[in-house]
Amino acid sequence: MQSRQVDPLEVRGTHTKPWEIWGYLCHHLNPARQSRSSTAHNASPSPGMNSLNSLSHPALNTTNTTLANYEPRQQYPLTLKPVTTPANNPEYYRLKRKQIEEANAPSFAKRFKGIMLPGTGFIGPNIYVRAQLALQSGLPDEERYALHHLVKISHERGDKYRFDQFPGLAESLVNKVLQVSGLFYNVDWTVDYTGTNPMIADNDCVDGLNGTPSILDKLHSNIALDMTDSVQNQRYYEELNRITEAGLVIRNMVMLDENAQYVARMPLVRDYASVVFSLKHPSLVELQHYALETIEQLCVYYSIDNQDVLYKALLSQIQGDDRGRIITALRATARLGMKFRENKRLDNVPSHILQNICQWLLVDDEELRSASLDFLYQYTSTADNVEVLLKIVNVPALVDQLSKLLLFDARKIPYNARRPEQEEEELPPAKVSRLSDSLVETLLKFDEPERSSRWLRMCFEDDPTAEMTQIDLWKSYQGTFLAYSATHPHLIAGDFIKNVSNTFNGASAQVAGQNKYVIRGIKPRKTPVDFDGRHLLRCLWHTNATASDPASSIFADADGNQCIQWFWNKQGLLQHILSQHLEIPRKKTEDNEFDFNAPSVTIPQRCSWSSCKHKIDLDESRRNIGWKLLARHIDTHLPERSSSSGGTKTKSKQTDLLEESGLHWLNTSVDETFKDPCGLPLGAVLCLRNIARALGRLPAEGEVVEKAIQVVPGAEEVFGHVKRRLFYTLGHNHVLRDYLGDVLRSLARSGAY
Repeated sequence: MQSRQVDPLEVRGTHTKPWEIWGYLCHHLNPARQSRSSTAHNASPSPGMNSLNSLSHPALNTTNTTLANYEPRQQYPLTLKPVTTPANNPEYYRLKRKQIEEANAPSFAKRFKGIMLPGTGFIGPNIYVRAQLALQSGLPDEERYALHHLVKISHERGDKYRFDQFPGLAESLVNKVLQVSGLFYNVDWTVDYTGTNPMIADNDCVDGLNGTPSILDKLHSNIALDMTDSVQNQRYYEELNRITEAGLVIRNMVMLDENAQYVARMPLVRDYASVVFSLKHPSLVELQHYALETIEQLCVYYSIDNQDVLYKALLSQIQGDDRGRIITALRATARLGMKFRENKRLDNVPSHILQNICQWLLVDDEELRSASLDFLYQYTSTADNVEVLLKIVNVPALVDQLSKLLLFDARKIPYNARRPEQEEEELPPAKVSRLSDSLVETLLKFDEPERSSRWLRMCFEDDPTAEMTQIDLWKSYQGTFLAYSATHPHLIAGDFIKNVSNTFNGASAQVAGQNKYVIRGIKPRKTPVDFDGRHLLRCLWHTNATASDPASSIFADADGNQCIQWFWNKQGLLQHILSQHLEIPRKKTEDNEFDFNAPSVTIPQRCSWSSCKHKIDLDESRRNIGWKLLARHIDTHLPERSSSSGGTKTKSKQTDLLEESGLHWLNTSVDETFKDPCGLPLGAVLCLRNIARALGRLPAEGEVVEKAIQVVPGAEEVFGHVKRRLFYTLGHNHVLRDYLGDVLRSLARSGAY
């Protein structure tokens, strides 16, 4: 009897679990798990057949379908968040700690939340306010800090650091410099700004509103400290150093005109200067110099009389032996009241000061001479002072020295440079010189394009950086030759522009910007030249302004009231003035001379050449003399033909003769901005003019003056020995000619010349 193999499924019966069945099938029915021997003897079941001992099982059907339809779940990337730590996020823990501190803060601290308390980041006021408050505190360390910064600020930012922007700063500085009195007297000044305080009469109180005229008397009424020893303790020099720094700050600040006007309205500054000038001690030299330079800037706003304590203090500084102090005091005294309309009179000047000034003019020191001339000019502005000067000093010797200073530092200029610099007017850019009819008629002798080439070389020059619009260039050419186009046809625009490039090698037609056609490489000459390169002569006669045609607007001064034509020589220019400007007709003779006796001709009242102010005061009964004088005067305006502007200069025979004879101009210094005389020559001629005018007035001031005239020299005695020198300067120095003319006319009225 054969034994039968028991199937585990049968043993388990109906209690068999599905997964147990699946495990059994995987072990016994999977071909991959069978051995080769079993595979050889037994055929594998079909893939789609679910059988177990030839019997169907419903659970196997369901499982196989699930496996066939199985799809793996889609995997998503993991989202990782960093862990917050003090290393990677310190701000988080800072805010959290702040929240905890605020939550644990007491109730009173919550009331001040948002208010910036001291020591919690408040930077405080800027350095300007800090320095001012530190100075006002009065503490030595704070003052030292404040003055250190104020000295630096006033030096570096003095052009913008203004007193009116910091109220109280100027008063604090003045109060500080007034403390210099406490170093030499037992006094501590109290400044009163009410004006009604009865304590002002006390010896330690000063008036801040109106000033204290008796401040020196109050100072000297206090007990003087023993300062005979020049060696003092540390406290003295520390306090003096702070006071000196305060004086330096005021000096630096008043160099700005706005600050000078502000401080000039403070009477305490005059009291401070009076006190400093009255103290005599070697340690105060620096402070006194600062005070003098401060008063020099303020004196132009002061109107003080000869009894003022400041006026007496300035005169006392002139009497010293310190050169710097003397020069500054002379300039300050001369500038008193300069901003006022009425002339300031310097009275009660000691005689030895006047004598010293006359001697200082002999010293070879330009700065000392200049300051002395400023003082002397202000002093001699009144006839009474000149009379006093005639009695005290040797006025003829003074006049002799002043006449020598007229040519101080004079420069030799060729004699043919007759015209002053004011008449050499430069043409603005893109303005072409307009030639006279005689010049145009000369150009008409040439055919085109030679005619336009010669005109271009006369009126234009090479300049690689310059450019001119083609329309302006064409208008200037057309405006010159259009009147003659009927008989002498000119080039068309295209041919003319091409001829410009042929005439000037560096010129080329270009397009610049939006439809702007230019000629680059040429520019109009300031002074046109002839065919040989010599400069032409321009007419500067003023005429009545007339409406000009649009074609001539490109020419220089075409819209003004001055003649704009250029001429070959002096003769052509003179004939142009007589015929065109003075409208003098010509005689109907072979010589074609001008008829000055024609009824329609009237003598002009004044010369109209440039800025000339010459007047002609002759009536019709003396017309012949009037025309001769006018012609002679006009001839002085007409310049000689100048030489070429190139490297080689051609000289005329007349120029050679003038150079051989030693004739030349001796022009002195001129202000570069206003082209006016300046320096020692101007101061000398102004003093001579004051003395000459005063000598002309003295005999007409009544009987008392007539008695005084008997003991003073007259005009002939004072100026007689310098007559030749004055006329020599008048003939060789056209910078001072107007001033010297006033001197000579005043002397002529007084009967000296």
